[in-house]
Amino acid sequence: MMKRVFILLLSLTFICAGCGGGTAAAPGSDEPDTARPAELIIWHDKEDEVAAVMQAELDTLKPDISVRMEKKNGLTEALKMVGNDPNAAPDFYFFAHDKLGVYAEMGILTPVTDLIDATALDALLPMTVEAATYKGAVYQLPIYFETLLFMYNRALMSDDEVPATTEALYNFMTSGAGGKYGFLEQHSTAYYSAGWVHGFGGQIITADGVPGLNGERVIAALDYHKKFVARMPGESEYATVNTLFREGRAASTIGGPWFVPTAREAGIDLGLAPMPTVDETGMPLAPYSGVQGLHVLKVSAENPAKNAAVKAVLGLLLNPALGVSMAKASGCAPAHASCYGLDEIKDDEMVMMMRETAESAVPMPNIPEMDIMWNVMSNLLVDVNMRGADTAEAAAKAQEEAVNLIAAMR
Repeated sequence: MMKRVFILLLSLTFICAGCGGGTAAAPGSDEPDTARPAELIIWHDKEDEVAAVMQAELDTLKPDISVRMEKKNGLTEALKMVGNDPNAAPDFYFFAHDKLGVYAEMGILTPVTDLIDATALDALLPMTVEAATYKGAVYQLPIYFETLLFMYNRALMSDDEVPATTEALYNFMTSGAGGKYGFLEQHSTAYYSAGWVHGFGGQIITADGVPGLNGERVIAALDYHKKFVARMPGESEYATVNTLFREGRAASTIGGPWFVPTAREAGIDLGLAPMPTVDETGMPLAPYSGVQGLHVLKVSAENPAKNAAVKAVLGLLLNPALGVSMAKASGCAPAHASCYGLDEIKDDEMVMMMRETAESAVPMPNIPEMDIMWNVMSNLLVDVNMRGADTAEAAAKAQEEAVNLIAAMR
């Protein structure tokens, strides 16, 4: 009841805020028609469980504001085509943070801090706000995040055997796996191997778009990683790695939270643990994190007939109860820090492990240049890990390619 009262008061506050109200314009008039509810659309690509939780929360704004979640295939490309078209663009899109730099440069987004009090973001985990920030402006309202996790099969690796360091992990791979793979991962994919680079203090690309593939720390990380790769299968794509782990032929892996239900359904007694610390640096393997949240299209934010309704939606989704509902529905780790003090979240092993990993995780770069780096970095990993190329030479070649491609893009 209190929640409904809060939402109603919030909506009334925005409707009276001098923006003409959150309502549609009357035909043939620039003035909003206060008799009609505002109708807003959110494009998304999320699984049904997440979309249903979000839709249920948004429905509490009715009858003053009607918001529809619309699943959109090819969302990222569609936004590039229609993001500036008031007749075709959605009002929001719900997506990961890593593409927001592209759309900010296109000029199709409005910073959320233009629509809500910036201090409201203080209640969110700092990592999520960092991910949502591009060139000093916050373009996403973070809802939840994901990180890769260290997972192990308790039938093959006991809780006492879980490695605290990478050298302990390597020793287990060489002597403690009982004829199985001690550890495997998608070792030649940029997203999965980035944690090793960050564990050495390296960067695939800097915040201002400068590739770092030939940096000493990147080269050191790739050289060190090779001895682990040598004890893994030659093929490292998603299907191979996850099949081997699911079939009980590997003791441990690094995977996303999306793999946890599959592993448990296969009968794996699954354990989750912090990322091992790199012995040479004292830093943990630090995977990329992806922050999912709401982005506001400029054509909607600047529409007097919709502005107040847009603000009401953002205000509603700052409610920490949404993060709890998301966590229950699909294991999402809430962006709202207060959620982690609640028993219903503290009892969720996977969510709490993502929360712990978030302390060292690195938000995926949200700059446009990163679109180029995914392929260049993966090609470098294949050269080093699977073709036996000299690391320094391959890194220098990859760096040159990345610099040239970015220059052409700009």
